[in-house]
Parts: sequence; C-alpha cells; structure tokens
Amino acid sequence: MKYKIHGDDMQLVEISLSTPVRAEPGAMVFMDESVQMDTSTGGGMWKGFKRALTGDRFFITTFSGKGNVAFAAPYPGKIIPIDIKGKDYICQRDSFLCAEKAIDIDIAFTKKFRAGFFGGEGFILQKLSGDGKAFVHAGGTVIEKTLKSGETLKVDTGCIVAFESHVDYSISFVGGFKNTLFGGEGLFLATLKGPGKVYLQSLPFSRLAQRVMKATRKGRGEKQGPVGRSFGNILGGDHGF
Repeated sequence: MKYKIHGDDMQLVEISLSTPVRAEPGAMVFMDESVQMDTSTGGGMWKGFKRALTGDRFFITTFSGKGNVAFAAPYPGKIIPIDIKGKDYICQRDSFLCAEKAIDIDIAFTKKFRAGFFGGEGFILQKLSGDGKAFVHAGGTVIEKTLKSGETLKVDTGCIVAFESHVDYSISFVGGFKNTLFGGEGLFLATLKGPGKVYLQSLPFSRLAQRVMKATRKGRGEKQGPVGRSFGNILGGDHGF
C-alpha cells in the first residue's frame, strides 16, 4: 500500500488504492472521481454490533477502485500506521481510522476485572488482526516503545493507544497517601509488561475534553460577575484566585 501522512498536529493520511480500504464513516476528507464508496455493516449485523460496542459506528465504509482517498482523525493528534502481519494489536476504544480490507476489526475483552473496571477504557477494547496495513489515531504526540521480555512500563491509563496482543496489560494502585490525594494522576496506573511493541499518546481526548469543559465553566463565571464567579468556582471545585 502506498500512502502519505500530511500535516503535523492535525494529520490526514492519503492512500493510493491498490486494494479496498475500510474506514470509519465521516473520516473521509477527499477522494478521486474514480474511487467507489460503499457503506455496509462489513460482515453482517453481529460485526456492526461489535464495532458499536468499542465506540465505533455500526456501519463501515469501503473505498475501492483506482485513485487516491484521504482520511483525517476527529481531533488534533497523530495518525499511526501499523503493519499487522501475524501480530494482533489491542487498541483503545474509538481509535480505529482506516485499514486494508484484509484487516479484521473485532472486540477484545480485558482479561482482569481490575483492568476493566479501573483501566480508563473499560472492559471492551478494539482488536486488529489479519495481514495488511491499519491506521489508528491518537491525541497529542505519539511515542513508540518496544519492551523487552519482562520489561515493565507504568502508564497513565488514558495514554495507551495500542499494543501487541501478547503484551501483558494490568492495573496497579498508585500507592501513598499524598500520591493518591495530591498527585493528580488518579488512583491507578496501567502496567504493560513485555515483550512487545507499545504506542502511547501525550494527550488523551478525555483529558482535552476536561480542559475544554473547565474553560467553558470559567467563561460562564466571568459573565456572571465576581460574586457569581466565586460561587461558581466553589461549586465547580476551582479554588484558584
């Protein structure tokens, strides 16, 4: 597959079709006139339902023919090309952007109750398998790490984008009274144990959304005046001066 990733912080991937490519509905930016587009469940009602469980759309769009087609992520960040050849990848929910038709998009359940309950992404994740190229999107800057056998990495639960399926994924308690109350990292961290490849993101969408919501609340407080703003800050948990 020939492709080119354009941009820096708000990227899109342009693909020269040689085989059909499937993508999330709404991800397409432009396509040549010779490219055909077909929207379906991608393999029956059950396939569509499983995609919906991972946060994706029930339907999926297939692009075929000869020509170029481009796809963009729904929020600022990076697009990650992943070669899937005999190595399945587990991805965060709603991270899939597009892939060759030979790639199977399925669901994966976290193996441990604590990982599913406190892991930030819930019990259901995405699983990409098959033989071909897939593209996932992430927020902020992306870091790729290859863990050696037994090597362990502790990560903020929202900062994991994807990892090879044989990487062990679990959740551990942050520990320490001050760390828990004032550390700002939450109560739990994700633990990834090699061997295998791991992709991390610097700005999870959930963190970006929280900042936007906080700024929106502050904006409403400024319109209310100093008295209303102070009262709103107390209710909203913002005690800054």
